Amino acid sequence: MLNGLREKLNQNKTTVNTRIWSTWPTIVEAAASTGNFDYFEFLAEYAPFTLNDLENFARTCELYGVGSMIKVDFQNRFYVAQKAAACGFQAVLFTDHETPEQVRESIEKLSPKTPEDAGRFGYPNGRWIGYHPELKQMDYAAMNRSLVKAFMIEKKEAMDHIEEICSIPGVDMVQFGPSDYCMSRGWNCADHKKEIQSEQEKMIQTALAHGVHPRVEIGSLEEAERYKKLGVKHFCILDQMDILMAAWTGTCGDVKKMAEAIG
Repeated sequence: MLNGLREKLNQNKTTVNTRIWSTWPTIVEAAASTGNFDYFEFLAEYAPFTLNDLENFARTCELYGVGSMIKVDFQNRFYVAQKAAACGFQAVLFTDHETPEQVRESIEKLSPKTPEDAGRFGYPNGRWIGYHPELKQMDYAAMNRSLVKAFMIEKKEAMDHIEEICSIPGVDMVQFGPSDYCMSRGWNCADHKKEIQSEQEKMIQTALAHGVHPRVEIGSLEEAERYKKLGVKHFCILDQMDILMAAWTGTCGDVKKMAEAIG
């Protein structure tokens, strides 16, 4: 089985995904049944999980013909990223990188240990994409090589080095992270909306100039239309917690107010 997300990037096609906190496979099934998503992103940086959970998440995505991405913490990124790849995840979203050297190190750790790739990822027995026990070594290396490597650009230092980061072979996708970026500047997002927009647009333009795919996180069709005009083709819309909180504070809150008014 091919890495479907890699194929879409290679063909310069658009993608739409949403972010999922839960490891319950039925959540993936429910979202996939809509036909509205090209892949799902599991937020391992935020949520608890086991390795069995990762296998089931990736397996469910494959059953519905959609891709899978995992967002990992910075400190233990090598371990989790390698385990996720062996479980069948098609992409890894790295967080909190500040320097080109950190980006190069992450790519090295996730690339196969071959003369061609000079990576540090060996040959662990795992299911991989579609389950391939005892895959031929060079076939395994090709599958490993197809992993999509994405990076959050969410620190001032990363933006200071955005040209070099986007020039590094193996950087497939970048996404601007306004909350972390503002914190690294000592800012509150609400006070620096124009600066945030300017920096994000700079990242998008730089990525496109270097053949890297910029992805944006959005909450509406209107936002998607704005980014489309900037050349963006990859849209991450809402996440599981956004959707739940909107219902809990919206409709549920309205009913609660009505009930309290009854007395």
